[in-house]
Amino acid sequence: MAIEEDGSGSAASERLDGASPGQIFPTLDAAQIARIASLAKERTFADGESLWEQGDRERPLYIVLEGGVAILSGKDQLVTIHEPGGFTGDVDLLSGRQVVVRARARGATRVLELPSTRVRAIIQTDANLSEILLRAFILRRLALVERGYGNVVVIGSRHSAGTLAIQEFLTRNSQPYAYLDVDRDVDVQATLDSFGVGVDDVPVVICRGERVLKKPAIEDVADCLGLNRLNQEAVRDLVVIGAGPAGLAAAVYAASEGLDVLVVESNAPGGQAGSSSRIENYLGFPTGISGQLLASSALVQAEKFGAEIAVARTAARLSCRRRPYLVEFAGDVSVQARTVIIATGVQYRKPALRDLDRFEGLGIYYGATQVEANLCQDEEVIVVGGGNSAGQAAVFLASRGCQVNMLVRRAGLAESMSRYLVRRIEETTNITLRTRSQIEGLEGDGRLERVTWSDAGRGTRTSADIRHVFLMTGANPNTGWLQNCIAMDEKAFVRTGPDMSPEDLAAAGWPLARRPLLFETSRPGIFAVGDVRANSVKRVAAAVGEGSVCVQLVHKVLAE
Repeated sequence: MAIEEDGSGSAASERLDGASPGQIFPTLDAAQIARIASLAKERTFADGESLWEQGDRERPLYIVLEGGVAILSGKDQLVTIHEPGGFTGDVDLLSGRQVVVRARARGATRVLELPSTRVRAIIQTDANLSEILLRAFILRRLALVERGYGNVVVIGSRHSAGTLAIQEFLTRNSQPYAYLDVDRDVDVQATLDSFGVGVDDVPVVICRGERVLKKPAIEDVADCLGLNRLNQEAVRDLVVIGAGPAGLAAAVYAASEGLDVLVVESNAPGGQAGSSSRIENYLGFPTGISGQLLASSALVQAEKFGAEIAVARTAARLSCRRRPYLVEFAGDVSVQARTVIIATGVQYRKPALRDLDRFEGLGIYYGATQVEANLCQDEEVIVVGGGNSAGQAAVFLASRGCQVNMLVRRAGLAESMSRYLVRRIEETTNITLRTRSQIEGLEGDGRLERVTWSDAGRGTRTSADIRHVFLMTGANPNTGWLQNCIAMDEKAFVRTGPDMSPEDLAAAGWPLARRPLLFETSRPGIFAVGDVRANSVKRVAAAVGEGSVCVQLVHKVLAE
């Protein structure tokens, strides 16, 4: 597999940059193989025999002793050949999700077969093997994503909002896919004909070359790929709702301390932070890290300790007057939990603009990842917002050759943005800061083509042919599903611990002699962390800290 940097700037390229073939496809020495052999069994395969197929689950890890194992993509592209000392597998060995590649024996092949449950045991107990295996698993998946070697084909169009949504979902969930554009790829009609679909059906998602989805919802794609499976029968020690930085931190600490943890996310790991192009003030990453890469690494870390993750499941209701608590999701799915951590975060506030909904995904975006950058490279764009996310987006888009107009309502950025970002914006020649300005109108036939904004300071009104606007203003908490279950403030952020008055507790029927713990809500054993919590600090590091600390409070409740 090629691993050279291709200049795409994607999260995959970011991690693959500098990775050697020996890190992606390392060779185990005799002592390392011997440590694994006591937990494995020996098997033989004839030349060309299948070790596994795309879509299989819980497949074992194979260590090659003699012969070889060829890894093939869905289009029969050769990904690599594992030779003696090499081993198979990527992150699906930890998650138990469907395999995205298939494997064939090359010649008479003898291997050690290690069940996935024992792979997790080795990763948790053998530091040396853990480092080798985890690094290889992560790098292999990133390389598959970057090269589009997987079991999914997306047929879409730049003029389809659904296409962008599916691309974002697959990318942020580290699902490799091949993409065919009906407007640009000359051979796309043959593919459409072979699956009995037409241009009017796009976006089309083809799973494993078998199942064809026409204009699917994200939930349909997740179901096809097995990303949203969860066990409804088990009573969990902890259910975490939301896989942003706070939720993932809670999952890592809880699972590492032996709790039975389920994390349920409505879209993709990382939350709003996951769509940040680059975070430069997070501890331990002096050169910065993309939100997607931070989220995907945290997800693997949680799965390493045994946390179960389900995505594309949207919380609909929390039954909080019964124990264990019942968390209900769209599609008549529910799970039971002894304790719950609410980490659903916030969503950007939508301005009151005519036709805004019509242009969403067709020129209006709420995140600036590589997927969106590919649509507007070298064009003029608008970024609306004065917070760190908006600043990161402006700098990132400018680095992709865009001429960026940054619109903020205030007189400057100092009150709402980190100083390092303010300086970066001031020093970037293709970013124009327009203060005391806001968008007033959107125009276009089918997709966004023209934008009008006003400048209160100058008393001017400007219209320009701009096809891409990134909205990153304000924040509304994702708490509609909580209804009247727990105490919230006037803006619907969740009240916790010392922020609750005796009246709040009395109204909620707080049943215990003790007061709520630090991040505990008005219901015992239900906690809230991160941006969704009232009076929280809206920073990634703060969210990670809250999620980590909250696990100690979960232990206290479980011991009561």
